[in-house]
Amino acid sequence: MKLEADTVVIGAGVVGLAIARALARDGRDVLVLEQQSAFGMGISSRNSEVIHAGLYYPEGSLKARLCTTGRRALYDYCASHGVPYRRCGKWVIATHPEQEPALAEVEQRAAANGVTLDRLSTRSRAAEPDLNIVAGLASPETGIIDSHQLMLALIGELEDAGGRVAYNAPVEFAEARGTGHLLRVGGELECEILCRQAVNAAGLNAAGLARQWGGFDKSRVPALHMARGHYFSYSGAHPFTRLIYPVPEPGGLGIHLTLDLAGQARFGPDVQWITQEDYQVPVDRAGHFRDSIAQWWRGFDPARLKPAYSGIRPKLSGPGKDPADFFIEGPEEHGIEGLVVLLGIESPGLTASLAISELVRDKLAH
Repeated sequence: MKLEADTVVIGAGVVGLAIARALARDGRDVLVLEQQSAFGMGISSRNSEVIHAGLYYPEGSLKARLCTTGRRALYDYCASHGVPYRRCGKWVIATHPEQEPALAEVEQRAAANGVTLDRLSTRSRAAEPDLNIVAGLASPETGIIDSHQLMLALIGELEDAGGRVAYNAPVEFAEARGTGHLLRVGGELECEILCRQAVNAAGLNAAGLARQWGGFDKSRVPALHMARGHYFSYSGAHPFTRLIYPVPEPGGLGIHLTLDLAGQARFGPDVQWITQEDYQVPVDRAGHFRDSIAQWWRGFDPARLKPAYSGIRPKLSGPGKDPADFFIEGPEEHGIEGLVVLLGIESPGLTASLAISELVRDKLAH
């Protein structure tokens, strides 16, 4: 079977759906292809569901710009579309004096990105008496969100604008052809699709798809490094009303405490570099979690810590390397008309999703 479409978005995670919604609202005929049986089953369903303020990213980077712009847009979207969220704030803390330089670096990067943080005074620290800290920063713009409801809202707007989502539809082959792109789709759809424009937002599979995309320069595709992060839930009551983050660690932001919208606490993610997609939570990770949390929570009961789930971050830099920026390239960068490729869309991808969609729309408009 051969089909034709104006615009195809590959990947029905939160970023792919945000892009598809923006393009459909522009009047394009949009088809989303998703290899799984439902939306958001990859990176989008395996994270902390945090709305980030923009504290950690280098000034001028895509992550910094899209996070701060996307955060404002996301709060507005949640308020106007009934998506559950809470602007609960977070503290970034130092438990030992030797961590204070790292805390100062977070403060400097946040300021460079236009994000205001408050130094925790002795009086303000009294709001969380169970914390063992020597210094800290308060981020009032950090929040939490129901990412599932966000994706449902995006799909609703996509469909209202005439867009469609096809599930169990993996893209097995793609190439630039003439003034468009030919996609060979397997699974239940089993067809070839000729489209004018295509967006590769396939998450963990995006780099592999870009490498085999006919006409796309494979040397432009950076190596993919997979960092698995594990999450542990904490049963019963706890004293916290905001998120608690240690200073960042190599590959991530440290094992931090986040809350869901019901107030339940969970911890993670840590960082474990892996070579193949695998979502197990090894039993031996619990000890590392217990040791890390006990450093800053005086009342922590390790018996109430239970393995929950894991997620994989598609990183474009490996162990021991500086974090890489988002890779978002359109025709102006790679020279192929009607194609946008997104690689390494890890945190703060959820926060930045609406801003990313605007950037992709602009790249396809030129």
